[in-house]
Amino acid sequence: MGSNRAGDRRTDFFNLYRHGMIRAAVCVPRVRVAEPTANSEATIALARRAHDAGAVIALFPELGLSAYSNDDLFHQNALLDAVLDGLRRIVEASRTLRPLLAVGLPLRVGGRLFNCAAAVQGGRVLAVTPKSYLPNYREFYEKRQFAAADAAVCTGVELFGESVPFGSDVLLNAAGIDGLTLHMELCEDLWTPIPPSTYAALAGATVLLNLSASNITIGKAGYRNALCAAQAGKCIAAYLYSAAGPGESTTDLAWDGHAVVYEQNLLLAQSERFAADDQLITADIDLERLTQERLRSTSFGDSILAHRERTKVMRRVDFTLELPAGDLGLHRTVERFPHVPAGAEARDALCYEAYNIQVHGLAKRLEATGIERIVIGVSGGLDSTQALLVAARTMDRLGLPRANILAYTMPGFATGAATRDNALALMRALGTSATEIDIRPSCMQMLQDLGHPFADGEPVYDVTFENVQAGERTSHLFRLANFNDALVLGTGDLSEIALGWSTYGVGDQMSHYNVNASVPKTLIQYLIRWVIASGQFDAAANDLLQAILDTEISPELVPADAAENGGLQSTEAKIGPYDLQDFNIYYVTRYGLKPSKVAFLAWHAWHDRGRGDWPDNLPEARRREYDLAAIRRWLEVFLFRFFQISQFKRTCMPNGPKVGSGGSLSPRGDWRAPSDAEAAVWLAELRRNVPEH
Repeated sequence: MGSNRAGDRRTDFFNLYRHGMIRAAVCVPRVRVAEPTANSEATIALARRAHDAGAVIALFPELGLSAYSNDDLFHQNALLDAVLDGLRRIVEASRTLRPLLAVGLPLRVGGRLFNCAAAVQGGRVLAVTPKSYLPNYREFYEKRQFAAADAAVCTGVELFGESVPFGSDVLLNAAGIDGLTLHMELCEDLWTPIPPSTYAALAGATVLLNLSASNITIGKAGYRNALCAAQAGKCIAAYLYSAAGPGESTTDLAWDGHAVVYEQNLLLAQSERFAADDQLITADIDLERLTQERLRSTSFGDSILAHRERTKVMRRVDFTLELPAGDLGLHRTVERFPHVPAGAEARDALCYEAYNIQVHGLAKRLEATGIERIVIGVSGGLDSTQALLVAARTMDRLGLPRANILAYTMPGFATGAATRDNALALMRALGTSATEIDIRPSCMQMLQDLGHPFADGEPVYDVTFENVQAGERTSHLFRLANFNDALVLGTGDLSEIALGWSTYGVGDQMSHYNVNASVPKTLIQYLIRWVIASGQFDAAANDLLQAILDTEISPELVPADAAENGGLQSTEAKIGPYDLQDFNIYYVTRYGLKPSKVAFLAWHAWHDRGRGDWPDNLPEARRREYDLAAIRRWLEVFLFRFFQISQFKRTCMPNGPKVGSGGSLSPRGDWRAPSDAEAAVWLAELRRNVPEH
């Protein structure tokens, strides 16, 4: 295998193949019916384009060397001989091309005619796979021309002086490339209850190729997509699909040239349908992500065991690839906000679900305990605002008065007038109780008891000074809950939990139930925007919610004149922008990716604010960009805080509902980890493999 390193460390970092990814191409040539010479030339031309694009796989349609719509012409030896000549030309051309080419052709084997996929690479035919299931209903009558795979009496075929493996049980393994194992199937195979690719995936195939013809009828394209997505999802694999396009005979059928690439249920690329000319689409498949998912999925492993007799006999053919060097870009969308879709429709649907999961969780907890009152501290910040909105809607659902929400704002030594006023106004607008408790006297008593310099008038604003305030607020909330037979509702979000940005025990880390426990800060902002846009509450409440969204994120524990840079104490200046940290949380905890891979993805998502889609309701001023130095810096902060100093807080988290697939750090849910771990391995990988700029 050739090296995928370009020599220069920066260029090497930006090469997608270095990060467990591969580029694949799906090709739809314009065919000529019963013209293998022209079709082989069109195939070679598209293969060269795939090579130039940096791809290592190029998939072509079913029977593409002859065209699919030949009907009884498939029984003409002149055509079948010409197809072999066309295949020979493709094999010769492949000597100077990188990609493995999966091409479709009719092939005589053992006195029968088979509808086949041939894998061509490096001047050789690596394997030939016959179609397993031949449709013979409605407009299809393939059994008239072809034999199915199980009719074969041999496991090999002689092609161009070499013996080539023949069968649907062949896996193509790229030697030296972790996770790249291919399997080919044809069209109808996917439409069956158990496609051949299912067994291939259980035997280790990660990239499943479907050479298809598939004529088009109204509504069929959506069904194809659903089948590809389901097969890729169930098999935890990439699924590439290429259907016949322009040039096929339209005697009785029509063809739309549908090509797609799925990675699990994620659509990476799709062709233009009904195009007049050749098409080639490319997509970058994350093999590391697929292998990580398989590693975690116990059900996938159990399925391997259940079908071991079928999978252990599958044959493997190794091949080598010369990988392209340098920065090839990235042909896949990396969402800036992995917890928040950019598209309005998908985002609204997600917010609806997230909000109602929170409400449902809290309602069940109140019903189960028989408690009808909630105690909540409202700061005028994002998290307590979202928790208060959930509490209000929960009371509505349970038929209880919102006055049963005992809401308190508790100003301390650094509380700003704006956040205090917003908190009180929001409580009143929502119809909850609204009470202010000044915690400064009790905090001062505590500081005096500790002998803290601040009690003697010295401007010392250390962690003790901050935590006395956070702890005093929580202590009040729990005693208020005791006094009022109520439940303390937590407000801390997933981002804070991941970064350990909370005061442990008698502090904001603790509550009776926390509806925000698996909701990251970036999503909370969009949940509040969705509440405004969907009219959940009245105009007065909406104005206050917008004001809260526009407020700088701050714990307000240190007076502004003593904070860093002489202004409002900024959370993001201390622990990093939530834009980046929520991105890091998602890819580190959901997929277990290496820090360098996370940095690579973050750079593609965030380095240029002018590229890619933004949520349309995000203000222009909030549309930021980050260079590689910033991404590396804040990822380093995340790794240290997440892996080394914060797990003990997560080990004893309060109950709270899991909301998103990429966010639950409860020890009873997605995340179990030792409190005494070191971050050295992750930090070393980051520093070793990510350039400083």
